[in-house]
Amino acid sequence: MEELRTARLRLRAWTTAPADLARLADLYGRDEVSRWLGGTPSVAPPELVARWARVHDLDARFGCWAIELPDRVVAGTVLFKPLPHGVGEVEVGWHLHPDCWGHGYATEAARAVIERGFDAGLPEVYAVVRPGNAASLAVCARLGMQPLGLFRRWYDVELEAFRLIAPAVVE
Repeated sequence: MEELRTARLRLRAWTTAPADLARLADLYGRDEVSRWLGGTPSVAPPELVARWARVHDLDARFGCWAIELPDRVVAGTVLFKPLPHGVGEVEVGWHLHPDCWGHGYATEAARAVIERGFDAGLPEVYAVVRPGNAASLAVCARLGMQPLGLFRRWYDVELEAFRLIAPAVVE
């Protein structure tokens, strides 16, 4: 999986290096993060890294990147993958460690993977957010995503759905 860079961030593959695994365990073990995800992941960090690698291996347009700051601290994860039970819909998502909230990292990382997806020809991108998650709702707004209402279509829980349509190509 190729690395992506923004003005402040390096988006790279998660690894099974001890520092990455420790950060994953810390990030997804925190109630203030997992409450918006439906609980902690059902697999250990090494399996999570392997699953995320398979997302990209199955289709190079997709991936799950570590969001790395200039000081090499990993702020969290940005995901760009097919929605489950969908018909080709693609989801962008972000999970940041609380010590990295409030700096615009989620918006910056999500914008980078969305642009990559649009450059690969995807016509639209979705985000799903648990009701009440004001921070993620704000990220969707900053990305210019349009609210679609509440859906249970992709996950077995009611979520607020958002969509961003690719800009028209001008010839």
